[in-house]
Amino acid sequence: MTQVATRFSLSSSTIEQYRRDGFVHVPSIISRDEAEQFRVAAVEASERLAALSDQAMFRQLVNVWQHDAMMKALTLHPNIASAAEQLAGVALRLWHDQILIKQPHNEKPTEWHQDQPYWPHANSSHPISAWIALVDVPVERGCMTFIPEAQGRSELPPTSLSAKTGLFDVAPDLTWSPRITVPLKAGDCTFHHGRTPHMATPNFTDDARVAHVVIFMDADTIYTGANHVVSNNIGLTKDALLEGDLFPRVGEKR
Repeated sequence: MTQVATRFSLSSSTIEQYRRDGFVHVPSIISRDEAEQFRVAAVEASERLAALSDQAMFRQLVNVWQHDAMMKALTLHPNIASAAEQLAGVALRLWHDQILIKQPHNEKPTEWHQDQPYWPHANSSHPISAWIALVDVPVERGCMTFIPEAQGRSELPPTSLSAKTGLFDVAPDLTWSPRITVPLKAGDCTFHHGRTPHMATPNFTDDARVAHVVIFMDADTIYTGANHVVSNNIGLTKDALLEGDLFPRVGEKR
């Protein structure tokens, strides 16, 4: 697959919307043809690397880019890195990627949560995730819903992905916040800040929801020493810079 190494330019209004709301929809971050090729690769990888999955409500495979050449091409796709860097406005590194497959008629929602509280990051202020639809994802297939303008809530602890009221138990005021649901076409992407509250609806359809997520962190992020599947057992010490081949720099600022 040939990738054009030109800058994927976002409008100033798209960047402003992301920085205000904490998320933004970017249509056609990759082509529909690319999305289909990557869908096939993601499904094949999910079967071959099933041991990497540790979620009951959907199939989640972390750091697939280290095991599969096709998925590495998507994780390091220049369009995604360029857009993420423009939105974040700082130099970034890859934290990890993950394939997310929600099987047909899986009626379990992924409940409200923030991402960053799960991560062992001491000083990453601009974490950003690219959620790439590899199939059409209407509301009925498990698309994402966000609470805008809440990414400043940096004090909240991690909450369970299966607890219906978990986020609202620790932040009752968010119960009354507006919520925006974003259905996606294959090849579309949403970018969201690591502190933006979000959830995913159940998959009520006859087809699997296949998505790939690429997560970036500030280039100078420090490891806290806390437990995490990505940073465990790779020889890191507390207060170390997350750098090197496992956490490569991305985008033009690299």
